[in-house]
Amino acid sequence: MKPPRRPPSNSGRPGSARPGSGTGSGRSSPDRASGPRPSTPRHGEAPRGGGERAARVAQDSSPRRDDTTLRAKPRSDRPVSDRPVADRPVADSPASDRPTSQRPGPGRKRPERGEAERQGSEREGKGRRDDRAEPARPSRTPRHAEPHGRAAGPREAPGNSLWIYGLHAVAAALGNPARHLRRLLLTEEAEAAVATRLKRPWALSVERTDRSRLDHLLGPGAIHQGAALLVEPLAPPSLQSAVARPGPILVLDQVTDPRNVGAILRAAAAFGVAAVITQDRNAPEETGALAKAASGALEVVPFLRAVNIARTLVALRAAGFWVVGLDAGGGVLSGRALAQRRVALVLGNEGEGLRRLTRDTCDEVAGIAMPGASAQLESLNVSAAAAVALYELARS
Repeated sequence: MKPPRRPPSNSGRPGSARPGSGTGSGRSSPDRASGPRPSTPRHGEAPRGGGERAARVAQDSSPRRDDTTLRAKPRSDRPVSDRPVADRPVADSPASDRPTSQRPGPGRKRPERGEAERQGSEREGKGRRDDRAEPARPSRTPRHAEPHGRAAGPREAPGNSLWIYGLHAVAAALGNPARHLRRLLLTEEAEAAVATRLKRPWALSVERTDRSRLDHLLGPGAIHQGAALLVEPLAPPSLQSAVARPGPILVLDQVTDPRNVGAILRAAAAFGVAAVITQDRNAPEETGALAKAASGALEVVPFLRAVNIARTLVALRAAGFWVVGLDAGGGVLSGRALAQRRVALVLGNEGEGLRRLTRDTCDEVAGIAMPGASAQLESLNVSAAAAVALYELARS
């Protein structure tokens, strides 16, 4: 009996293998077919052999980009940009890679788009100021400025110096050898008027000016009459030197208005007062307005400043003065009754009068006789009361 006939083998016939033929062992599969295998061209490289076929094979072998597939991918699967961090736009770079000036600080909100554009325009403007005018900041009040909201004093007084203005005040200061003079500004008319009050030569040369310049220099409200003199404040004398002078002494208990103090100095010069004493605090300093109201008396009457008024009154009592507080709550001031005594007259504040401690330190309290006084008019201005009281003392 003959054995069954086997089908012919394909191993010895190259190129004759069909897909799917062979046994289950896989030895005759198309991937393991014998014979030379064609070389696969690399990406971007034309296959060997050239010609239209080579170009067509190279075109078919290049990878294609499926835009539909890329667009269909979710955002989280997109690859991170391979550009360097420095070349990426700010919006693509993480917050840690941004410059410090572009990172939102802790507790600060990220500026909106409109705000970011505004900040960018400000940076490009390099700090240019807004065209809108800013409100003027008030300057520091000079030492010689007027208190209580009055017109400001001279604007160009350097250091501790002050401007004295007015014909009488300037002529008196110009003739005072104890004054340290710095500048003298006069108009043509004022120079002639000062020359009638004080003979030449003067200790200081004249700077010719006009009224508009003095108005700007001295500030509004200064009645300068075309004359201004820059001086240093007078050195205050001692209490012992004031006591040694003849005449009564005036003590001002917190009189705050410089014009009132100037008017009191003018009355003191008229009635031969030895000195005027004021408190170191809560009292005006030597200013142009005070000198103008004094009309030259500031150069004649010694002007002292005391730290404590009550202790000063005790010292005056020890020096032989009879201390009289001027107030309507006491008796009537009589010059004849005080003819044999040397008086220190104390005047209180414009509104509240004498303080309690000052009143208790006085030897007596007396007021001015006013026959026509009424409920609407029961007192006088402090400078007017000082003039009337000094007149009454001078009658003795």
